[in-house]
Amino acid sequence: MADLAYKPALELSRLIHKGDLSPVDLVHHCLERIEKLNPSINAFVSLRAQEALEEAKAIAESLARGKDPGPLAGIPIGVKDLEDVEGLPTTYGSIPFRDNVAVRDSIQVARLKRSGAIVIGKTNTPEFGFTGFTKNRLFGVTRNPWNLERTPGGSSGGSAAAVAAGMVPLATGSDAGGSIRIPACYTGCFGIKPTFGRIPLGPFHRLNTTGLWTLGPLCRTVADAALYLDTASGYHHADPASLPKPGSYLQRIEKKLPRLKICFSPDMGFALVQADVAELAEKAALDFQELGHIVELWRGCFPDMSEVWSDLVCKELYIQIKEILPEHRNDIGRAIIASLDYVRGLGLDKWADHAKAITELNNTLWKIFNQYDLLLTPTLPTEAFGAGGPPPSEIEGHSIPILWAVAFTFPFNISGHPAATVRSGLTRSGLPAGLQIVALHHREDLVLRAARAYEKLRPWNDHWPA
Repeated sequence: MADLAYKPALELSRLIHKGDLSPVDLVHHCLERIEKLNPSINAFVSLRAQEALEEAKAIAESLARGKDPGPLAGIPIGVKDLEDVEGLPTTYGSIPFRDNVAVRDSIQVARLKRSGAIVIGKTNTPEFGFTGFTKNRLFGVTRNPWNLERTPGGSSGGSAAAVAAGMVPLATGSDAGGSIRIPACYTGCFGIKPTFGRIPLGPFHRLNTTGLWTLGPLCRTVADAALYLDTASGYHHADPASLPKPGSYLQRIEKKLPRLKICFSPDMGFALVQADVAELAEKAALDFQELGHIVELWRGCFPDMSEVWSDLVCKELYIQIKEILPEHRNDIGRAIIASLDYVRGLGLDKWADHAKAITELNNTLWKIFNQYDLLLTPTLPTEAFGAGGPPPSEIEGHSIPILWAVAFTFPFNISGHPAATVRSGLTRSGLPAGLQIVALHHREDLVLRAARAYEKLRPWNDHWPA
């Protein structure tokens, strides 16, 4: 059974549908691996072991009767602890919500379940998904399977660690500033942030107002991500921002790409990058020439959106938890409270300045995509840092503002463009680094096809942490 640990979800699904693998055996295998590895990694914070085994048995019986429970039949998944699974606590990694048991599934989880997926449990996240490393006062620190002294990133760090450690083949993530791409990069997984609205959010306690939040997968292959998006995407009336289903991504990822014109930005005009991370990203970008595409160096400069993004994400969190703040200020992290107090005091002049900066970002990307089909960047400026944080305050001997530690991810939450990370190689420390692939709005298909072409040229799926 050891060889099951790193099989892709799509391959496991085919084995289950052919009758060569029992869903019950697969769930048992995942639970045993979680029992063995979770004490040192801390990816999962709650489990539904008995329910998962019962669901696996029901799927096996359905298959034996000749019925197809769906494309994810019998596939165990982890669900990030910012999202509801009926009967399990949704704690948001925050003390005031430690007993917040969900009464229904989120739209995404319900769709994954309807496709046959089996929820094993909830995965760890920083409080309210607020940081790029995974640590909270409820459940502690989550560690990177490649090196237990390092972080898997955040805020979908528990999901990424679970996939990279072979605990589950697939896990949910959410991304408001890089929270899928950061942990995918640091753990060597594949992760994609779709266009805003591609996978419905909700049901809502209060509607999202900023357009930053997206949902998506942490997985081992591009095909697994396509399969996931096929099951989870599509309009839902509970989310007025959700988009219509665009057809099957899985059916399109092997379609040969036309000759693309691609630009590579090594620093977006302002970022500092760890030397070996920069080398790996540039090499990966130039690999697209070997695939027959035109790759050009882009030396323009993006506006620094750090302050804009920080104020937007704090505004969104304040709106979501406003009612509990008076009673629970002392139960919530001090940095979060300070940020929320600050954003409450912002006046219209500041928001007008932010609107101007967002327009400048949009115009920069409009000009890029007028000329190019894809934009490539490093996914992150560094390899994974210490498990308990803080993020690096300097790179290559030069001081950086705190958000420059994730300089390449959050601008595309503000702009809404789809973006994915593929493993570009391992640093001199033996830790994964990533290449980010960005396309026009609604072109997840192009991102996935480009990622799949790179995956075939430079396979990474056969090398995982011991």
